[in-house]
Amino acid sequence: MVAMTKRVKAFEVVFNDPSKTFYCSGDKVAGTILVEVSEVTKVMAMRVVGVGCAKVEYAKGKQRCREEIDYLKYEEVVHLDDHPTDTDGSVVLRPGNKYEYSFGFELPQQGQLVSSYKGKFGFVQYFVKALMERPSQPALECKKHFEVEEPLDVNTPDLLSPTGGMKEKKVTCMFIPDGQVSLNAKIDRRGFCEGEEICIDAKFENTCSRIVVPKAAIIAKHTYQANSRTKVFRQKLSSVRGNHIISGMCDAWQGKSIRVPKIKPSILGCNIIRVEYALMIYMHIPGSDKLILELPLVIGTVPYNGFGSRTNSMSSQDGSISTASASWVSLRMPSSAPPSYCDITRDCSLDQPLTPLLDDYDGGDSPIFMNASQFQFPILPTYSEVDEEFNGNARMLPVC
Repeated sequence: MVAMTKRVKAFEVVFNDPSKTFYCSGDKVAGTILVEVSEVTKVMAMRVVGVGCAKVEYAKGKQRCREEIDYLKYEEVVHLDDHPTDTDGSVVLRPGNKYEYSFGFELPQQGQLVSSYKGKFGFVQYFVKALMERPSQPALECKKHFEVEEPLDVNTPDLLSPTGGMKEKKVTCMFIPDGQVSLNAKIDRRGFCEGEEICIDAKFENTCSRIVVPKAAIIAKHTYQANSRTKVFRQKLSSVRGNHIISGMCDAWQGKSIRVPKIKPSILGCNIIRVEYALMIYMHIPGSDKLILELPLVIGTVPYNGFGSRTNSMSSQDGSISTASASWVSLRMPSSAPPSYCDITRDCSLDQPLTPLLDDYDGGDSPIFMNASQFQFPILPTYSEVDEEFNGNARMLPVC
């Protein structure tokens, strides 16, 4: 709608299918322009304009960076059906009647549009604008926005292939070596849609003197380009965390899941706005920078069908089983018999309390204190032998 004049009572754009949430490449955008007047009004022409553009604008010091790209430009002059016109093509609208101008146009084919987007320093928007031209008066206009969502299929071979990596870091305290931490992680594919679960297989090792915490988060990276300058905005969307790992121990995730929240799909085809996602797997180290491993993600619109990479995933899984059995053998529980009760010493108090650790600066943890001036083991339960099968659950074990 638009602010009306005394002569024009109503002037708005209405789509034929108001319930349609978004349009895709090749779809037809159709609707009507509704007009009501409160007194006799002469209309020289009614123009309909379809517009789609990407725009970036932000300040860099005193300079204003601005860039714009057009994706849709459509214009036509529409007429009233079964309504008399003057020799110059104008029509006379009278009060008490409702007038409807019909319009319709097709969106460009796939690959020529970019999904709608609204971010901190830019946007991609589409709208239909109506211009009512009247004699001796400025043109009256109204507009109606509509969403465009380009299909992005995550079932392509590239997005169905697994990805992973390894990172390690040496920790120091006042320039004195203090051991190291390392992580090795992988996921079975790169393409996901909102609501899907990302399953993470990872191994974390800690040989420094501090207690570390393994975590994972989905990160959005928004890149804006204008005037040959680039501005990047990063955002944490969702996260999970594991158990604390004390010095000389390791931990493993097998199938730990993190859900993809409700987010916009990746935007990879725009020259001035780019939206990318990544799975960040990291270890929080008190008093030191995080150890971070980022695995790229693509958020699509066509969900995973469960069949495209079954053979690939099964073969990679078979290969990973033999590798895991060799490289992660230290994760299995020892099979030797437990010690006798009589060999256990009841006096297990520590000589002095340890130094409290620092807070996790991202707010995920509370302070950890290891102060056990008078600690004793609880009463031991009745022992019985159980043939336990390794089920892949995360557990903390000594580093071999």
